[in-house]
Amino acid sequence: MSFPSRPAALGEPLPGSPAAALRSDLSALYALAQDSRHVFASPIGPFESAGQAAVMPRFVFFGPHASDDSWRLAFLAGFDHRDLRASRALVALATRLSGDSETGHALNLTLFPLVDVSGLLAGAAERDLAGASWARPASPEIGLLAQDSRQRAYHGFVRIETATSGEDRITLRIRGAFADELAPGLALISAEETGSLPVRFEAAAVAAPQDGPLSQANSLPVAPFELTVRIPASWSEAEYQSAAVVLLERFLRRYRAFQAYSQHL
Repeated sequence: MSFPSRPAALGEPLPGSPAAALRSDLSALYALAQDSRHVFASPIGPFESAGQAAVMPRFVFFGPHASDDSWRLAFLAGFDHRDLRASRALVALATRLSGDSETGHALNLTLFPLVDVSGLLAGAAERDLAGASWARPASPEIGLLAQDSRQRAYHGFVRIETATSGEDRITLRIRGAFADELAPGLALISAEETGSLPVRFEAAAVAAPQDGPLSQANSLPVAPFELTVRIPASWSEAEYQSAAVVLLERFLRRYRAFQAYSQHL
């Protein structure tokens, strides 16, 4: 991802700022992807942002023995440019997968670490991209994600978000297809697997959600599920990133087991 030259609010991120840290993370991941056998950089766009061309960072992971028939998951973060901890956590997950590809054995993963591209480049106010409808996208970023999801036919979407102020536990919310099968303690992730992390589980089969990727479920090739990982806003950068990466890695291992089980039904 490039940060355009100044005018006005645009320009290089301030040294030591969250935006500068994310740019460093992304640069390292782009460099790693050039030589990786499993992680590939594939930005989508361009689209117009503040009068300039911009792209959305996208990384694709093909696990060992992945094929065109492999189950496909999309990971999304960075819905609000004012809090980039989720973005950096997803970049960290992609970096981990490049060195430990067995975690995503036979899976096809697409990672979007920064959805709010325009907000970051232009310094825009809150855009509520996390609550936006993908069926009627009002922003170029959501429009690109909706188009990508129709083309890629994901079986599931995984969102990393920061919880509202005052929440002191991680929330794992599953909704949509497989909500019952992936109930806590069964195929999603068990309380034992979360270890010492304070986690609250939510599971619900929502018929017609109005927000997020499931809002366009009727136009998708397969009926997907959605997992949202919400991490407390009060947690430090290190705590936030560690918790997100640990939970997502454990989710991927459990999801692989669920996939293998379903193939033998």
